[in-house]
Amino acid sequence: MSAPLNWIQFVGAVELGFIYSLVVIGVYLSFRTLQFPDMTVDGSFPLGAAVAATLITGGVNPYAATFAAVLAGSAAGLVTAWLSTHLRMLNLLAGILSMLALYSVNLRIMGRPNIALLGERTILSGWMGLVPNSVSLGFITLLVIFGMYWFLSTRLGLAIRATGSNPKMGRAQGINDRRMVMTGLSSSNALVALGGALYAQVHGFADVTMGLGTIIIGLAAVIIGEALFPTRTVLQSIIACMLGGILYFIIRAMALNVEGFQASDLNLVTAILVASAMLLPGLSSKLRVGRKA
Repeated sequence: MSAPLNWIQFVGAVELGFIYSLVVIGVYLSFRTLQFPDMTVDGSFPLGAAVAATLITGGVNPYAATFAAVLAGSAAGLVTAWLSTHLRMLNLLAGILSMLALYSVNLRIMGRPNIALLGERTILSGWMGLVPNSVSLGFITLLVIFGMYWFLSTRLGLAIRATGSNPKMGRAQGINDRRMVMTGLSSSNALVALGGALYAQVHGFADVTMGLGTIIIGLAAVIIGEALFPTRTVLQSIIACMLGGILYFIIRAMALNVEGFQASDLNLVTAILVASAMLLPGLSSKLRVGRKA
């Protein structure tokens, strides 16, 4: 039997959903827009946390530390794009190599496996501390959503979308597809690193292993969002990604409330959720066909 979520569990799931919405939008940009399965996110998420936590504990302003984390994530995406476009590596292999390298880079940045931020000033303890974290995180997520919508509607954003849809046609139109891949992956990993920096500041720690499975969560949330919510326009697709991320963490919290499940079963629950999410598009298509018949 499952127990309903109490208010604290629900708010915690929504907060995680808002944080990972940034990751999901980043995965949407690389995976759906550029057709690039980017494994770098498993490394750039803890990279953002590591940079922000190290700088904050070193006395740097938390807003500057968060901005530095975004720049670090952007640089990680550039490395992956360079490996793919200039060294002609398979996209998947380029991402895996960057992810492996970032594990060591993150250890170098932190100087140890984890850093505690308890008692440190963060961006959520200033004027944002006047409202609940869920409100602050929701505000940041909405800013990112409309910023991404604006970006994808610009000439540069349209060129990135054209490169992902049909690279040959894009090149025929004079689009530098290498530059578009580098811009897209750089933006994608900057968003993921921002999510990592916020995660560290909300939960009070950065850990070198905290990125494990980030790409799986991102893909599952994208699939859930696309299966359950309308995606006829770019804005609808981005909002669907955010809602998919929030729904993913609410469902996971509810699953862990089922009698017999323990915190150690988290990976099992995640695997079941991802497998279920993969079935959703097929089930949605069958339901639509059934309604038309």
